[in-house]
Amino acid sequence: MEEKMLAAYFDAPGGPENLYIKEVTRPVQKEGEVLVQVHGSALNRADLLQRRGRYAPPPGASHILGLEASGTVVALGTGADGRWRIGDRVMALLSGGGNAEYVAVPACQLMPIPPGMSDTDAAAIPEAWLTAFQLLHFVGKVQKGETVLIHAGASGVGTAAIQLCRLAGAVPMVTAGSAEKLEIAKKLGAAAGFNYKEEDFGKKCLEATNNVGADIILDCVGATHWEKNLQCLNTDGRWVVYGLMGSGEVNGDLLAKLLWKRGSILGSLLRSRSSKYKAELVKTFTEHALPHFTPGCLTPLQPIVDSVYPLHQIGDAHRRMEDNKNTGKIVLQIPL
Repeated sequence: MEEKMLAAYFDAPGGPENLYIKEVTRPVQKEGEVLVQVHGSALNRADLLQRRGRYAPPPGASHILGLEASGTVVALGTGADGRWRIGDRVMALLSGGGNAEYVAVPACQLMPIPPGMSDTDAAAIPEAWLTAFQLLHFVGKVQKGETVLIHAGASGVGTAAIQLCRLAGAVPMVTAGSAEKLEIAKKLGAAAGFNYKEEDFGKKCLEATNNVGADIILDCVGATHWEKNLQCLNTDGRWVVYGLMGSGEVNGDLLAKLLWKRGSILGSLLRSRSSKYKAELVKTFTEHALPHFTPGCLTPLQPIVDSVYPLHQIGDAHRRMEDNKNTGKIVLQIPL
């Protein structure tokens, strides 16, 4: 007999009002997978896009929303009992399924929750921090001393990228849409911040770098920022595009300006990556970044949680993100 669980659900694409809690079949761990009882799951822009019918899950992935989760191991599939044990506190990188009471996860996509960390804070780490780490190290190839311009600097990925830049010896600068968000980014270590609604961030970035510009740009906005991005991209700079909040349709002579700068445009997604890639990313992050979440570390890292909602208020959580009100991560608390 199939076991059941509660999960966030929507029957048709649309607004946050379409979300509700539904009883569904509980997943069963396959070979190499671990079953996790979920205690927390954080929102990502991909969840909003999927809800609107604009971002389908990869083949074979759960259609339930949620790309990250924290919780407790409750069952092990064959081949998954080498490192993890029942009762372990873990956080998981997912292709879907996190907004539910249980989720099945490949064992290689789990990380231990750092000592003393709450489930709420742990839920804010996997997708955002692994995305930021991937963008900086796997894609952007950040080097010590380089300048990194981070768009949406007060977002989950943005707040992670600021701290990871500092850890790598790079200099983070950010854009954000309010003075309050810029102030938080600066407290986390941003060397400079620009209000893209009120300032020409391309010009301001050049001023802040003595007309050198940014060596790397982490861009989740896209088309609306392209001219200013190229204005402040350093010669041989890397422009890493990982989202299109400002659309993807460019009108203008982008290629000529990019060529003149000898710049590179690098596109990156995480959800659709192979299991092998995700395993390597999780392994590298676990070795090089995760120890810095431990209390007392000389170079500490800290997930930034904006707000916490019970699962049944997921519609309100989506509205907050859609209205760009959050600084850091919005976390869903899953009933125990």
